[in-house]
Amino acid sequence: MDAILFDLDNTLYPAEKDLFSLIDVRINRYMEEIVSILPEDVDGLRRRYWSDYGTTLQGLIHHHVIDPEDYLDYVHAIDVGQRLSHDTDLQETLRELNVPCFIFTNGSQGHARRVMSALGVDELFSDVFDIRIAGYVPKPNPAPYRKVMEALGIPGERCVMVEDSCENLRTAKQLGMKTVLIGQPQHHNFIDAHLDRPADIAPLVKAWSSGSGS
Repeated sequence: MDAILFDLDNTLYPAEKDLFSLIDVRINRYMEEIVSILPEDVDGLRRRYWSDYGTTLQGLIHHHVIDPEDYLDYVHAIDVGQRLSHDTDLQETLRELNVPCFIFTNGSQGHARRVMSALGVDELFSDVFDIRIAGYVPKPNPAPYRKVMEALGIPGERCVMVEDSCENLRTAKQLGMKTVLIGQPQHHNFIDAHLDRPADIAPLVKAWSSGSGS
């Protein structure tokens, strides 16, 4: 393996930390206060935009002509230190891996850097690929995956994707990547392995790198 791509939210840290609840408040406030959407319409629009476009951001770009950079700055202006602290097990694992590691997220680079810093792993990743990599088009659309592989100069067959989202792993598998689901087990033929936490990944990557894994 030549690259390990880690999703960020609910993957690099446990879903129980629930940073999304803080971000959700900011998204709703942005829609109400900045875009002037009626409060009673916000939930329905968010569900529709997620269904149609994969993110609230894409729906707002298509239907409200917002500045995506302004949106990203606004919704990610949360105190991640409220809920995250240094993860020494993850730090040790990342140091042990002899494969370059990258963040690949539908969030922003700024948010990713703050999370990485709170976990104490910011020096252990080679780069961050965020929602900007394919013009704000999110995973599981294939476009950002292809842009990441192009930037790395590495084919999917030489990558591992670590995610909490089955749909995002489905696309990764279609592009030839090894797939690791973090969190609740799900049985799909496009998921190669399941782990409770990313700190447990080292033996798996070692087996795949040596060709002894399935």
